[in-house]
Amino acid sequence: MRYLFFIQQLYSYSILRPLQEAIRTRGDEAAWFVQGTDELQLRADEIQLQTVTDVKKYNPAAVFAPGNWVPDFFPGIKVEVFHGLANDQTGKRGHFRIRGLFDLYCTHAPEVTHQFQELAAQHRTFTVNETGWPKLDPLFDQQVCQADQHPEFKTRLRTNKPVVLYASTFSPSLTSAPVLFDTIRHLTQNGQYHWLITLHPKTPTELVVKYRGLAGPDCTFIESNFTVLPLLKSADVMLCDTSSIALEFMLLDKPLVTFRTKMPGPHVIDTDQPQKIAPAIAQALSRPDGLLRATKKYIDALHPYRDGQSSIRILEAVDHFIQENTSATLQHKPLNFWRKMKMRRAMNHFRW
Repeated sequence: MRYLFFIQQLYSYSILRPLQEAIRTRGDEAAWFVQGTDELQLRADEIQLQTVTDVKKYNPAAVFAPGNWVPDFFPGIKVEVFHGLANDQTGKRGHFRIRGLFDLYCTHAPEVTHQFQELAAQHRTFTVNETGWPKLDPLFDQQVCQADQHPEFKTRLRTNKPVVLYASTFSPSLTSAPVLFDTIRHLTQNGQYHWLITLHPKTPTELVVKYRGLAGPDCTFIESNFTVLPLLKSADVMLCDTSSIALEFMLLDKPLVTFRTKMPGPHVIDTDQPQKIAPAIAQALSRPDGLLRATKKYIDALHPYRDGQSSIRILEAVDHFIQENTSATLQHKPLNFWRKMKMRRAMNHFRW
């Protein structure tokens, strides 16, 4: 059986590669259609389809997308696997936006599943299956662990200091990167910790340049095309805002410091002033029992799967959808003429 990955952002590679591994393990084939992002990140053993004609000839059974968009004119059922972990507390309501393009939503936790099931009952154009998030499989399954492709990463930092990972989202209303630059510059220069800094791929170039300039003996700047799992495993504490990467970090039972987060609670040490960052990091490094217990409770509700098998469950959900001919039981999707025309224009495809 053949499958297709439709991606528009660099972070999609790390989300879909565990799924690709699961597909290959069962003797099937996957290909990639890359639009609007760096196709050079594809590996030598990965198949790329260049045109819509190529996709139609390939005729995938399913098209997987980590974002809210997928071409309606591609063959195969359309499967949403999401670009990050989210729930109502994260403040990212776009996670629950229904655009009438997908047949199957593969969710990551009961709370999120319940919300999508309510939406499915309302729209009647798609189904929902709780599978877990494929990107996290390598955290728990060493056989497909992308982080283990970089075993030298922490060693090459050449430091015996605590490692602090700073990551920020790009959304203007949520990002901490512009506000915290001076604070982080000072902290990277005082020699107390070794800093890892990575920014969202959509971060404005001028801000990326400023942070890249902090690189030095106690600071390593990581470009956005680097797989994030080695960073999560290398860090002792994370400083973040309201980025979903913070949720991934907490899955490793590590303490999180946030700045004006939209997901406050006992599972994080949140600060609202830059001068409070340093004391908060020191507190987090002491690994308070109450903080770690709250972290575990929070993350168990957000992503309860720890078996590294989410990709397999996604493929099983697709198998079931196809075998049961579920499409025949769904209502026709909305026309969404202007949205679909926009995508066709972007891909230079106007056949209906």
